[in-house]
Amino acid sequence: MSNTSEDLQVAVVTGGARGIGLAIVKWFLAHHYRVAVLDIDHQTLGATEAALDDAERVLAIRCDISSQDQVEAAAHLVSTRWGRVDALINNAGVAVFKPALDTTYAEWRHVLGTNLDGTFLCTQAFAPAMKARNRGAIVNIASISGFRASTLRVAYGTSKAAIIQLTKQYAVELANYGIRVNAVCPGPVETEMAKAVHSVAVRGDYHDTIPLGRYGTTEEMANLVGFLCGREASYLNGQAIGNDGGFEATGVGLPTFRRTEGLNRIGDETH
Repeated sequence: MSNTSEDLQVAVVTGGARGIGLAIVKWFLAHHYRVAVLDIDHQTLGATEAALDDAERVLAIRCDISSQDQVEAAAHLVSTRWGRVDALINNAGVAVFKPALDTTYAEWRHVLGTNLDGTFLCTQAFAPAMKARNRGAIVNIASISGFRASTLRVAYGTSKAAIIQLTKQYAVELANYGIRVNAVCPGPVETEMAKAVHSVAVRGDYHDTIPLGRYGTTEEMANLVGFLCGREASYLNGQAIGNDGGFEATGVGLPTFRRTEGLNRIGDETH
């Protein structure tokens, strides 16, 4: 039996015009949701709205999530249009990759203001609609950089670690209203941005360090987000799940030891 328009669930996806966010939007549309797509980039947002070509189920809203006024205005638009929110995906984020002592306070505030403050502001604005229905799911897109420190990420890594803690804080309190809150922590993902900024050497280092030997796909990130919003994950709450091909689990392991030749050589030496 097909659902009527009024029965369709509503997802809100920030940073939904490209990359992982767009893959999440497409997952929700494929699973019969209506989707509010928030993005600061007006041109890309317009192109995405045109490509999706579904005026009945897609609401594109230009929004700077670091602005309380803009976030609250977006929440009002969604409420006016559909009157409910079932899932919120806090995906929008920015990064500044510079040595720690070269990172300016303005750059620090830009990253924290978008990644951390934006997650807080969107949750404060959209969660009340879930509370009113006594159910809902929130998924925050953090990062493996929130688990483990790495060079050039003093602002980005700190913001993602804070998002993981914020996820747990909300999970404890919002569970009282039937709202589950979890975080997805991607490792390196094959996005247009990654293709543009990751050199051959950087890609080689990642491939050597990730046990599965490749970058993740945006669809793999979206599949996990969708799962966390569904009935199958109804007891998952307050979790930060690495979706990284085993990257975080490797610690400081040497890639050479994981290669067949290295493992065989070690085996020969220990018998």
